[in-house]
Amino acid sequence: MLPARPSETWVDPALWPHPPRYHALPEGRLHHVDVGEGRPVLWVHGTPTWSIDWRHLIAGWAGRRHLTVDHLGFGRSDRPAAVGYRPEDHANRFAAFADALDLRDATVVLHDFGGPIGLPWVLDHLDRVERLVLVNTWAWPFEDRTMRLGAKVLGGPLGRWLYRWANLSLRVIAPSAWGDRSKLRPELQAQLLAPFEDRDARVEVLWALARSLLASESFYASLDRRLPALRDTRVDIVWGMKDPAFPPPVLARWRTSVPHARVLELPDAGHWPHEEAPDAVLGWLQGGS
Repeated sequence: MLPARPSETWVDPALWPHPPRYHALPEGRLHHVDVGEGRPVLWVHGTPTWSIDWRHLIAGWAGRRHLTVDHLGFGRSDRPAAVGYRPEDHANRFAAFADALDLRDATVVLHDFGGPIGLPWVLDHLDRVERLVLVNTWAWPFEDRTMRLGAKVLGGPLGRWLYRWANLSLRVIAPSAWGDRSKLRPELQAQLLAPFEDRDARVEVLWALARSLLASESFYASLDRRLPALRDTRVDIVWGMKDPAFPPPVLARWRTSVPHARVLELPDAGHWPHEEAPDAVLGWLQGGS
């Protein structure tokens, strides 16, 4: 087991008051939350965060059953050594978790790496999905030259060193992706930093995903080929237009791949529009429910 801080010592109940639950898989336990009643909403986070990403939307959306899961290695979930932390590995574990929920008429919300992680289950269970919401994410091999170059650097030896010793993902990349960095409050940043104080974990869990940006291209290509299957599924897209990681051309790619999708553009938000403009996102989601 890679070192992880005990949950009771770092989770701030003022930000995340929900009682923890655990779903056991052969590779380790997945921490999740199941609160509220009504039609289910399944929230799927990316990197380098955990389910706390969704706190504003969960608190504000009454009359729904809200379910979140921390991917293995993230948040309160277990962090075993000698397991895969590629997106396809997380996708298999997420599918096992989602299957166990036996959801019907679900809204599934995917952000960042949550897109590639959650989409395989969605595409396999379109009969159970009422609505798919995509938030600053992707589902194909990187096509833009600049994005590919950045992925090559992050996934290479220099990126690995910076992830380990400079905590690049949490100290530099994630904060720089906010449209208004002042909205990344110190108390939230503390909750994001706490699970990754250990340098080995930064490499084994976080850098593994950075490396996968190019190394898992065949997996992303397999998702891209399946996107036409969404033609009869309700798809909504929420996009922070100041996101340097997934700039407007990525949204344009979604418009081409899923032309019937309804789109909310937030011109002043970055990579985490649900953090920077939660009222706008929540009102839009509820207005279309």
